[in-house]
Amino acid sequence: MAKASTKKTVTVEQIGSPIRRPEAQRKTLIGLGLNKMHRVRTLEDTPSVRGMINSIPHLVRVVDEK
Repeated sequence: MAKASTKKTVTVEQIGSPIRRPEAQRKTLIGLGLNKMHRVRTLEDTPSVRGMINSIPHLVRVVDEK
């Protein structure tokens, strides 16, 4: 019997504009799959994704954690 996938996910929404932000913050948004206002992405909850979210808390909001 196949084991069901129980990977944790985190849903993030972009709430801030990358205009007039440092290049590193813009690249972090693109790395998360966000580049337009109010875009929402569901990502696998890994330490690297959490680090990216924590590096730009003023630009993104965690909507849902599963």
